[in-house]
Amino acid sequence: VQLVESGGGLVQPGGSLRLSCVVSGFTFSSYAMGWFRQAPGKEREFVATISWGGTSTYYGDSVKGRFTISRDNAKNTLYLQISNLKPEDTAVYYCAKSTSRIIRTTLSMYDYWGQGTQVTVSS
Repeated sequence: VQLVESGGGLVQPGGSLRLSCVVSGFTFSSYAMGWFRQAPGKEREFVATISWGGTSTYYGDSVKGRFTISRDNAKNTLYLQISNLKPEDTAVYYCAKSTSRIIRTTLSMYDYWGQGTQVTVSS
């Protein structure tokens, strides 16, 4: 199983980025997926999750209305569109495979993780 994130970078406050996560080694369309992030000195926190078919999504309170999770099952790819970025969004962003088809927010419900992509928001 492999999950490879990309799309991170340095962006000014108010800017946008699109993160991607290409997966292999399992049937992508059979599992919910999630995005998490970890800032320096902080615990990894839930950002967003999407069900196996993409019909259900759920977001952490700090990103609601600014982030959008989506997936393309034909391309085995998970996305996170992040907008109106704030300095407090600075973190390493990880995609993760859920153990379930339906949305989950807790870390323990995810069994495979990518290596992460750094997002830095600074002027």
